[in-house]
Amino acid sequence: MRVELSEVTLDVEVSGEGPVVLLLHGFPDSHALWRHQIPALNAAGFRTVAPTLRGFGGSSRPEGGAEAYHPARHIGDLMELLTRLEVRRFHLVGHDWGSGIAQGIASVVPHRVRSLSLLSVGHIAAVRDAGWEQKQRSWYMLLFQLAGLAEEWLSRDDHAQLREMLAEHPEAESVIEPLRAPGALTAALNIYRAGLPAEVQFAPDGPVAPLPERVPVMGVWSTGDRFLTERSMERTGEHVAGSWRYERVEEAGHWLQLDRPETVNDLLLSFLKENS
Repeated sequence: MRVELSEVTLDVEVSGEGPVVLLLHGFPDSHALWRHQIPALNAAGFRTVAPTLRGFGGSSRPEGGAEAYHPARHIGDLMELLTRLEVRRFHLVGHDWGSGIAQGIASVVPHRVRSLSLLSVGHIAAVRDAGWEQKQRSWYMLLFQLAGLAEEWLSRDDHAQLREMLAEHPEAESVIEPLRAPGALTAALNIYRAGLPAEVQFAPDGPVAPLPERVPVMGVWSTGDRFLTERSMERTGEHVAGSWRYERVEEAGHWLQLDRPETVNDLLLSFLKENS
């Protein structure tokens, strides 16, 4: 379904009945990322809301430069979406950038969040302080800041460099196809430009607000993730004021919900049921 909001129209998949689970994808995906999780969650008695974020897939690509894609804009979209769907309390599940946005929602309205599941990407302070190996793995985030140059490099030779970056993605070709549309790649990259400029990535160590005490948090990292170190997720527990659970998925890449869907489904269901 398409839901028209104040600033954008989002492509959203809503299904099932029961406690609501908001599923948030990251770069460069859409709500199709959750196609293995949605049936399992619905069958277990949960209602799923899986939006495609602004700038991605079939959702709107607003003009206004990178600031139109700041994480705060995404949070605003999602809070408005939940209001339209008359959802008061909900579970949050986020992957990649969706994890960062989910953390923002939990920090803004902790009283409405039943639980928070972070896939691949942990707390920003844990990622930033995870050492030189993590900084090496995050090299592409600096490249993405270079408007125009990044687009040219990623799309050159029929998106050869982007295809290499997405080598772990089981559905890379279907993800790349929408990015061929005029302005689509820039819109997708703008979340990095607005949300993770260099000064944020390499900010000096310092206090960062922990995730709220009233929100139970589960972090899930996969052993084949070449973008994130285990340390960046394990140490997220140091930035959680409430309960913390860490899970490690073997033999899965960055897109663990596609590589090991049954394992991810089991982890999510056990955590959601604990906190419903």
